[in-house]
Amino acid sequence: MIIFNRFIRNLHLWLGLTCGLIASISGLTGSLYIWQPEITSMLNPELLTIGQNNPLHDTSLYTTASNLMEQHGDSIAKINLPYRQQQTISLIYKNGETLYYHPFTADFLGEKSASIEFFEDLLNFHRTLGIPKIGKYITGTSTILFFLLLLSSGTYLWWKTYSTNFIKGFQIKWTAKKKKLNYDLHKVLGVSFFIPLMVIAFTGAYFTYSTYYRTVLSIFDDTEITKLNLEEQTIGSAKPYQDYLRTPDKDYDLRAVILPKNKQEGYHFRYIEDRFLMAGLRKTKELKIDPTGTITSLTDFQTDSNGNRIAAQFYPVHIGEIGGLFGRILVFISGLIPIILYITGLRLYLLKKKKRLI
Repeated sequence: MIIFNRFIRNLHLWLGLTCGLIASISGLTGSLYIWQPEITSMLNPELLTIGQNNPLHDTSLYTTASNLMEQHGDSIAKINLPYRQQQTISLIYKNGETLYYHPFTADFLGEKSASIEFFEDLLNFHRTLGIPKIGKYITGTSTILFFLLLLSSGTYLWWKTYSTNFIKGFQIKWTAKKKKLNYDLHKVLGVSFFIPLMVIAFTGAYFTYSTYYRTVLSIFDDTEITKLNLEEQTIGSAKPYQDYLRTPDKDYDLRAVILPKNKQEGYHFRYIEDRFLMAGLRKTKELKIDPTGTITSLTDFQTDSNGNRIAAQFYPVHIGEIGGLFGRILVFISGLIPIILYITGLRLYLLKKKKRLI
């Protein structure tokens, strides 16, 4: 048992010094990104907002979107309708440029600002560390090791020490010497945020290893595959892409249209039940049609498999939106904990190493 405990301590130490650093970076960038909707709206009111006295009406909104698509034709790659913090329409052009338009008048509002681009880069860095191709695997693997081994080993060590005296395990002696204070902060914050950090890490790894997650989640699926038959929107039915803009969906809001890259590809429509930030389950719909207007792919939360429904909640759980404002605040605070754990753990290691050299 002594050998096992020593192994766990060494495992916790070296994973903390390696994976803990990456978790710290991910935590800091993730915490900042939590408030991206509010910050970008505040910094870019002329691009993203139309005022509270101008409610969005689907008919006018879809008409404007359709007209913009017809006007700009083959030069755009994607059109974003109002979603999250954005109340306006944005066109992403094939040359990489992003321009914003009023949702009712189609007036040109401006191009993507530096602050909007900053948050896009921040999200990319959060997911990939800015390293092309392999960055997401470094982050994803570190995240898995973080919640499978680092957090669990730390909790095990805490339990072995304080299982007979829980109160002492949650005490911080603020007047203690440097080493003791570091230890107290490390142990209390680690065990107090064990569950939130586990949930954030577990859901975060999904974005790197979604295929494996979905395979495991398929055990929750129904025995019979649900057949999609949503009125006229069935696989194989056909109608021009303009009809999806002219006729709003009765259950969902259209939030984005991805245009074909060439004549062989079709249109991709993305829907969501609540266009703006809302607490609760994330309910979406994805529709793809070929150049003839025939539906080739259709997924809908209402008829989707249980596994896919669960997978759809990883994003709102990961950023706390499923719990509303309270959930977002909890994730924001939790994201700051890894860097504190890393600093206190590193200082404990250096103090111990210094003591050995003396």
